[in-house]
Amino acid sequence: MDGDAPRGSTYSAPQRPRPQLVLAAALLGGLMILGAGAFVALELHDSGRGAEGTLLSAAIGGPFKLIDQNGHTVTNTDLEGKWLLVYFGYTHCPDACPTALNNMALALSDLGAEKSEVRPVFITIDPQRDTAPVMKDYVSAFDAPILALTGSDAAIAQAAKEYRVYYAKHPEPGGDYSMDHTSIIYVMDPKGRFTASFSGEDPPDQIAARLKKLLA
Repeated sequence: MDGDAPRGSTYSAPQRPRPQLVLAAALLGGLMILGAGAFVALELHDSGRGAEGTLLSAAIGGPFKLIDQNGHTVTNTDLEGKWLLVYFGYTHCPDACPTALNNMALALSDLGAEKSEVRPVFITIDPQRDTAPVMKDYVSAFDAPILALTGSDAAIAQAAKEYRVYYAKHPEPGGDYSMDHTSIIYVMDPKGRFTASFSGEDPPDQIAARLKKLLA
């Protein structure tokens, strides 16, 4: 490339930006992305289309291969055709998980005839304890046709990665453990695309009202 410099001129290679400037630019870029994400979330909250047509629709969700409460293999493509309410948790969860699943069940009952278009899905993040029979017994306590999914450690990690779900084992006194995890209900459209989300603590009537807008 040195031969490309004009004759009679002095060529000097461009200076590399200092590490401090690169770090500052990266941090600023991250803040801008977070700010844009928050703005989009606010804009989509009451939209009938949700995240449809935005980058968010493809950023959450993806392929998985798990086992349901009856021992059958279930993939993400098997669930296409219905709206999904997807929640990651575990059966030993003391409060967040039963609250979220109960809110989902109550929201479905508020949908009336439209509830047949929505399927609640509970994916464990504690496959060591949450076998298929354990999951089956657990979800039977809720008045809703909840699909409970478990699998190998690797299969669960893959599903959680696709949904951007955080989880980690938290040791307890006496050798037992609990699980720290994200408590979000993901709404996926019939084509498997992310559309909206709720907190696990959002009231059932609020969830139902939002779903009615999406289903309309």
